[in-house]
Amino acid sequence: AAAMAVSTGAFAQADVKWPTKPVQVIVPAGAGGDTDFNARQMARYFEKIAGKPMVVTNVNGGGGTIAMSQVQDAGPDGHTLFFGHIGMLIVNEVSGLIDYKFDTKLDIACIPAIDKSVVFVAGKKSGFKNVQDVVTKAKAQPNTVIYGTELGGYSHLQGLIFAKQAGVQLKVVDVGSASDKITSLLGGRIDLSAISFGPVKDYATTGDMAMVAQFSKERNPLLGDIKTFNEQGLKFDMEKPYVIAFPKGTNPAIIKKMADVMQQITKDPAYAKALEDGFKQPVSFLHTKEAITELNKVRDEFMQYKDLLRQKK
Repeated sequence: AAAMAVSTGAFAQADVKWPTKPVQVIVPAGAGGDTDFNARQMARYFEKIAGKPMVVTNVNGGGGTIAMSQVQDAGPDGHTLFFGHIGMLIVNEVSGLIDYKFDTKLDIACIPAIDKSVVFVAGKKSGFKNVQDVVTKAKAQPNTVIYGTELGGYSHLQGLIFAKQAGVQLKVVDVGSASDKITSLLGGRIDLSAISFGPVKDYATTGDMAMVAQFSKERNPLLGDIKTFNEQGLKFDMEKPYVIAFPKGTNPAIIKKMADVMQQITKDPAYAKALEDGFKQPVSFLHTKEAITELNKVRDEFMQYKDLLRQKK
């Protein structure tokens, strides 16, 4: 066993000839959203460093499970990878959509980026301007403040954790995707939602929506003067890491090389500017070991809400 361990380590460190053909990137989301955007930015810069192109394929449906199955069933030759976020990888397990832990069927390469642009948004009709407004009304009139989400998804969990941390009860309703949330907020059918800042920033200017708080641990200056929950006296943050993963059994040298290439991409000023312009997202990166540690930490935290997330479905 000791000899095997040594040889495996040597194998992992050896310089591997990869990629030898275009790399297929399976994205469990439609074109135009934040996940697709981040995957395509990576693909833009990958060929410059690695010498082969990346082909991004959008595989919608099943809350990301269809895309994950495609990657799991692909040969572990390093030419098919998964680019998603912790909603598909961890929240799906918490909600019961999948019955396995992320690293039992996929090999994690890195966290290539972290979405720090999600904001707690209130519609004009609600009258909410800050966290205290929401908490005051929700405590005075439990289950009357309407939180619009995609049931069983990432924003659903954001709402549940906020409610628990604030000690309030929200009325959670299923409205669908980000564009559906925006329509419902504008129409006054819901009071609150969690949405990336990019698509709603203009409504803050017109007064049709109020940016109640940002979900980042520390204020993301690219979002302007929007306070975090922590700054408003509520100990709560919930950033959204993206994840690159390969089919289980992929050569560790390929996994390391992908993580190294991604790290190089994050140092390119043009890449940083693209993230800022596209989704007001600062550059973030965690290499393999740190990424796995972070994902396990997030999973442990989210699993505490398993029963809540499942009972609301």
